[in-house]
Amino acid sequence: MGELTLGAKGRAEKLVDQTNTAKTMGSGSLDVFATPSLVAMMEEAAVGALALEDGQSSVGVSIEIKHTAATPLGMKVWAVAELLEIDRRRLVFKLEAFDEKELIGTGVHERFLIDAEKFMKKTLSKRSE
Repeated sequence: MGELTLGAKGRAEKLVDQTNTAKTMGSGSLDVFATPSLVAMMEEAAVGALALEDGQSSVGVSIEIKHTAATPLGMKVWAVAELLEIDRRRLVFKLEAFDEKELIGTGVHERFLIDAEKFMKKTLSKRSE
């Protein structure tokens, strides 16, 4: 297992543009930062907090968020994930997201450490079933 440190932080940043709006993503009708885009950015931040060995990866298994403020086109948004708990292969992260004016979301995310080759072998075996 790679070196995992409680309190490790990861960060992901985006610019709100037409590709990540609620209107484009189908999660609403407005040109504001979409909740699905917020979730993806938060997961990206969590992955960024991990220093894994070759052959290791992690998969998201649960995420619970609150999207508390809208962000318009052209504004920068970012997420910070902090590793709060390590229970063997289970990892728990605290999530916060911001735009240039305020906190826009909070949450908790759970990931599991996996062996990438074994995981993909099992996943791809679904094709032959």
